[in-house]
Amino acid sequence: MTKIVRGYPVTSARCRGWLRYLYRKATTPDNWDKDGRPHAHWDGISGEPTASWHRMDLLHSSYAMALMADTTPAWREVYSTILDALASRYTGYWAAKDWLDQLGPDPRRKNYPEGWYQFIPPHVRGEYDVPGWTANGVAPWGLQMDPVGADGNLFFKGWLLVVLGFYLYVSGDDKWNQPFAMVRDGAHTFTWTHTAIAEHLMTQWARRPAGVHCENTKIWPS
Repeated sequence: MTKIVRGYPVTSARCRGWLRYLYRKATTPDNWDKDGRPHAHWDGISGEPTASWHRMDLLHSSYAMALMADTTPAWREVYSTILDALASRYTGYWAAKDWLDQLGPDPRRKNYPEGWYQFIPPHVRGEYDVPGWTANGVAPWGLQMDPVGADGNLFFKGWLLVVLGFYLYVSGDDKWNQPFAMVRDGAHTFTWTHTAIAEHLMTQWARRPAGVHCENTKIWPS
């Protein structure tokens, strides 16, 4: 990624090309609210059944910005612009679309592609949701439309903290610690701050020594 020129670290030509591409993606207007749709250059296809959601592109795009900002800190304004745009999209409906739309048991349970059954214990084949189906609404948790406040959805709120943390680290700007709205779908509008999300997740982990579930019924062990 980097090399030393005249005693100073610089980014490679490949990295600068990636930076130009990501800056163009991040600054191209689109709408991640329910009545909109992410621009086609945000990947919502790769990685089925667990990662084929547009927010995964936001998360994965954030890693390079933090690394490159350490190499060329004079460009932090550009990196901060990109990270802020990633975080802004992460608050929209489309970022949490799986949690908001995948309600109850997966109706495709008995008809998954054969390769997906490797993720499912053989004795519950056809009766168990594949990892990636969030199952919002199933017992005992019931319907929880706040993707951060929900008992489950660990991966959503945890990775949101990663993106917000990178923005704060790179920019030094605490803007995301001011109340911001998430989902923004009428009654399904929820207000959070960077610190409040971290404190909520810490409380969840403290209450559940076994771990917090991502998809309902599926826990990441602590």
